[in-house]
Amino acid sequence: MCGAWAVAQRRAGRLREPGPRPDGIQITIPLYTALYRFQVTIMVIPAVYPVVTNHSDRPAHRIAFVCVQNAGRSQMAAAFAERERDDRDAGDRIEIVTGGTRPADRVHGVVVEAMRELSVEIGDRTPREVTPDELRAVDLVVTMGCAASDVCPATWNGESRDWGLDDPHGQSVEDVREIRDEIENRVTSLFDELLSEAASAE
Repeated sequence: MCGAWAVAQRRAGRLREPGPRPDGIQITIPLYTALYRFQVTIMVIPAVYPVVTNHSDRPAHRIAFVCVQNAGRSQMAAAFAERERDDRDAGDRIEIVTGGTRPADRVHGVVVEAMRELSVEIGDRTPREVTPDELRAVDLVVTMGCAASDVCPATWNGESRDWGLDDPHGQSVEDVREIRDEIENRVTSLFDELLSEAASAE
């Protein structure tokens, strides 16, 4: 644009090209001194702030199902709880722990059989010992009515409940079905309660 302007000015006679002086000495003189004003457009980019949410990585509830051998009632309760959690899409809100104070070598066969009738497979599970650290980290400990005397309430910081269930070990499959169905109903009611509380808190 500056070149076009200069051409126009020369054509109008306002500018002279440097040329030889009459005495033959070639000198160069400035043709024109001008101040140019530049219009600068400044684009303001808003600062990027981290997104803050009210959610945390910690689940809303941590539940432990505990008995002595971790081979019957607590395994059924944990399996039903996992199913409820999946069915209700509550994987980020509820954590499930199960264990025993003196775990058996395997889950009772009659319990595995009764659970398979409902298409719930627990035959591949291995009873395990629950640790004090796990219990201290949970909000709710559910014992099965098996006199888990080694699990002292002082071991955990949250709430404790005892469901007072009969021991399925050594019982007929008919009797185990009744225990199984009671556990299933109790777990369903527990999830209704916990998820209702979580919804109210939101």
